[in-house]
Amino acid sequence: MAVARNSGSAALRRLRGGIPGGARGYSRDAEGSWFRSLFVHKVDARKDAHSNLLSKKETSNLYKIQFHNVKPECLDAYNSLTEQVLPKLHSDADYPCDLVGNWNTWYGEQDQAVHLWRFSGGYPALMDCMNKLKQNKEYLEFRKERSRMLLSRRNQLLLEFSFWNEPLPRQGPNIYELRTYKLKVSGCGVSPCLGVPLGARAIKYRQENQEAVGGFFSQIGELYVVHHLWAYRDLQSRAETRNAAWSKRGWDENVYYTMPLIRTMESRIMIPLKISPLQ
Repeated sequence: MAVARNSGSAALRRLRGGIPGGARGYSRDAEGSWFRSLFVHKVDARKDAHSNLLSKKETSNLYKIQFHNVKPECLDAYNSLTEQVLPKLHSDADYPCDLVGNWNTWYGEQDQAVHLWRFSGGYPALMDCMNKLKQNKEYLEFRKERSRMLLSRRNQLLLEFSFWNEPLPRQGPNIYELRTYKLKVSGCGVSPCLGVPLGARAIKYRQENQEAVGGFFSQIGELYVVHHLWAYRDLQSRAETRNAAWSKRGWDENVYYTMPLIRTMESRIMIPLKISPLQ
């Protein structure tokens, strides 16, 4: 009997691969495989680019987001100049670009302006617009005057997530929150899939008050960056809406499995300018 028991123990060790605590090891491997399957099988960079898998197929919209850090003493003059010039581009049919939103940061990085543009037609529309602006004397003068008011500026080209709303004009008054997630760059290249599939599920938890405005991921500029844009009546309604999400089944799971993908996150509370289609 002792021989049989020893033989059985040896067989069990061989089955476990000779690793102590093999059953627990198997459980961890299974859990890891399950977690990876949520992302890896959904987006395989070897078959297609992330942008093709995550962005909307029915449109070819390209977005540009601009961050302008303004000299504190120049912010009012900057806003006034911006409100004079940018609507002309928005309304001119010769320029294939639309203003989506224009804001000043209220909480977050101070004395900052944020502009979101949409180019209907993708990169060709962007290049067409850029080439025309090079010949636009009023715009060139605007850029020269604006440069005297700025400390720094940066931009990104973005695509919109397929499962988010398309940002459309809305009446105010609202405050806007731009939540920016800088993602971990993983060996399998799945980090840009923040919200796939979990983010797609998350949107349904946050639609009761139509607060979801748009979701974007970077294509040019700083990469592995995701922006989520939300609208709220005020800071109190923001707090109530966010707290209410935790009472909905599945929201906690969504947060639990999404957080490991994030390197840093930032929240800006923004006030729309007079010219912003998003009020």
